[in-house]
Amino acid sequence: MSPTRHAAARALLSDPLTNKGTAFTEEERDEFGLHGLLPPHVGTLDSQIERRRNALEDKESDFQRYAFLRELQDSNEVLFHALVQSDLPRMLPLVYTPTVGEGCERFSEIYRRPRGLFLSYSNRHRIADILSDPAYDRVKVIVVSDGERILGLGDQGAGGMGIPIGKLALYTACAGIHPAEVLPILLDLGTDNHALREDPLYIGYRAPRVRGKDYDDFVEAFVSAVNDRFPGVMLQWEDFAGKNAYDLLVRYRDRLLSFNDDIQGTAATAVGTLLSAIRKTGVPITEQRVVLFGAGAAGSGVAEMLVQAMQLEGLSEADARAKIWAVDRDGLILSDVPRMPPQQVKLAHDPADIAGWNLSGSNMITLQDTIANVKPTVLIGTSGQKAAFDERAIRTMAEHVERPVVFPLSNPISRAEAHPADVLEWTAGKAIVGTGSPFGIAGVTQVNNVYVFPGIGLGALASGATTVSDGMFMAAARRLGELHEGDEGLLPPVTALREVALEIAVAVVEQAVAEGLATAEPEALTRESIAASMWKAEYA
Repeated sequence: MSPTRHAAARALLSDPLTNKGTAFTEEERDEFGLHGLLPPHVGTLDSQIERRRNALEDKESDFQRYAFLRELQDSNEVLFHALVQSDLPRMLPLVYTPTVGEGCERFSEIYRRPRGLFLSYSNRHRIADILSDPAYDRVKVIVVSDGERILGLGDQGAGGMGIPIGKLALYTACAGIHPAEVLPILLDLGTDNHALREDPLYIGYRAPRVRGKDYDDFVEAFVSAVNDRFPGVMLQWEDFAGKNAYDLLVRYRDRLLSFNDDIQGTAATAVGTLLSAIRKTGVPITEQRVVLFGAGAAGSGVAEMLVQAMQLEGLSEADARAKIWAVDRDGLILSDVPRMPPQQVKLAHDPADIAGWNLSGSNMITLQDTIANVKPTVLIGTSGQKAAFDERAIRTMAEHVERPVVFPLSNPISRAEAHPADVLEWTAGKAIVGTGSPFGIAGVTQVNNVYVFPGIGLGALASGATTVSDGMFMAAARRLGELHEGDEGLLPPVTALREVALEIAVAVVEQAVAEGLATAEPEALTRESIAASMWKAEYA
């Protein structure tokens, strides 16, 4: 066999998009010169799944399982996705939350092979050239992070790449986006995590974070290069710090098809799950009293979508805002607070609104004060503050509400505002509980963005949308709130995530058409066409 043929055979096995391992047939081995490079056994995808599952379960920790799955993804994409899709309840916590948190913290430790793109500040003049690689010609979906606010763990620098990789694995598993059509990107602008910069194993740009105009110029160069290279691409902003998250969303949402999952995806998931919850309580959304703990990107996004949902049911904006109380690390957000972050301005209550409150005497109005005086029907946490919903807070809430709705949404588990078992105990089992991470407790729903963002992306692409509108997220939330039937939980089971993604995509397409944002041909806008476009993990 010629050297060229040998090289082609090895390249076929080295490319995770073409490698089939032992599943190459005898005919394929003849055609591509694979004899000798593979053992003589000809396997099947099913047998490979079983072998990898056994190897996975032999690992001693979930982090080791995460690393194992990452290596499998880098060697055989079809097998990786087939394994994930074969048991979504088992695999999703390993591929994404909660294990991805440790994966990001230890990303440099387990780095093996290139996946996606690290666009570092030192290469700021080469962005367009880097994106020009023909390997990316098929890209339709990009997830990008700068690693500054990873889950509730803070600045993870280059380790934040674990988030785009994990999110895109879910795009493929749930929305059927082909693995050749996704591209994870990390904007590596340094890190203010001193321990990372001093770690000899750290693989990122060893400098304090670039900020100000230099940061803005870098992101502008990135967006311009993406627009030129990938017209019509769907870009998802992920785990940017609060102010940057809002600024980038506002600045670029109409320049390229894009959304911020922490702001908009979390909001749609939380509101959709809340709509499901209030179907159980029988209390309409217009009569809910909501306390939000944590008013960063996620919390303020949830608040704004709740206002939209209440307005759709007949409330004025002012009346809707009067029902939502936001508490941050400095206490209840009031309008007389100086230098308030922009996303909190609309959440602030007039000091006159709390006249007559009974207060604890602290130098701020605490979460406990707010719960005692508002008597909320809904308590949502996006603060990253472990155990912030303590026994006193939950019992106080339950004194005034027959079926309190409690959503400690912060990730990973180590940052959850409450353990759901405690919430159920403190409310004598009456609480309706949703959590950001999986706790494995019967009746407790994981309020995971995976229920929304894959379908949003699929629907936006299928419709040829020119922008991802607020109305499309509201449509997704309302459809999500309608999907679950039965007494157990609030959302469809994880095993139904592909069906959920299709339902969300259809709702998004319908809304895009209604708003005049769809540019695709009518035949591409049907449920059947969308379903037919969803890739399945099978060998060609």
